[in-house]
Amino acid sequence: MAEEGSVPFTLALLAGGVAGTTVDVALHPLDTFRTRLQSQEGFFKAGGFRGAYKGLGSAALGSAPGAALFFSTYETAKKVSKMMSGDKEHWTQHAGASSCGEVMACLVRVPTGVVTQNQQVGRYASFAEAVGSTYKSGGIRAFYVGYGTTVMREIPFSFIQFPIYEQFKKSLAAWQGSETSAIQGAACGSAAGAIAGGVTTPLDVAKTRIMLEKPEEGVAKRYTGTVAALKILHAEEGVAGLFKGFGPRVTWITIGGFIFFGAYEGAQKALWKTGVW
Repeated sequence: MAEEGSVPFTLALLAGGVAGTTVDVALHPLDTFRTRLQSQEGFFKAGGFRGAYKGLGSAALGSAPGAALFFSTYETAKKVSKMMSGDKEHWTQHAGASSCGEVMACLVRVPTGVVTQNQQVGRYASFAEAVGSTYKSGGIRAFYVGYGTTVMREIPFSFIQFPIYEQFKKSLAAWQGSETSAIQGAACGSAAGAIAGGVTTPLDVAKTRIMLEKPEEGVAKRYTGTVAALKILHAEEGVAGLFKGFGPRVTWITIGGFIFFGAYEGAQKALWKTGVW
């Protein structure tokens, strides 16, 4: 296994792809319930507990490339920033590297999310219909509605999660006197994700509202940006509105973080043993 901070680009790419697909497919129903809870029409009108696997195809399609882009960028940026600081490690390197990773990953996650979430609330019956209707409504730009808000959600999330994740792993390794196992790494990622996920829930609600808004012809959009969406949510629905979907989101991230980081570290170790890297 490579030293921490020196994971090769291609290895991070493959391991990240495996991890992303594993968690998104396994926990898709929880993500569907979160989306419906956060939608303006409400949980039951958006589908309730029925059709929990709607949008699975589009979610799975974007999982591997999105996660692969994130981790390959993250590991590369972390390595470069460490070299630039005289090979000294600091939590800001992890925060900065994860932010770079999120900007890249959102190039895939956002269009995937637009299609998936509209299917999850029952607006389209199939992947082809969702893609065709979205393109017809505004071309390629329509797939990137909410890109800025998604990035604004993901950067604070990663800024909190990854330094905590790396510190948990570092502390655990020092305590036991050996490198952390894939299971231990998964537990560290899960705990760090739960903390970050809870704190950034309002940004997640704003992102969902922006992505799902479909105003009638001639009617201006209400959710014109992250700040505007947060203000409307707070004014009309109070603090509770800002934290809609908190339970499913934190549960998804806690369980998903364990699977995600476990799959990522496990895939890294398995691929490293092949001797290719």
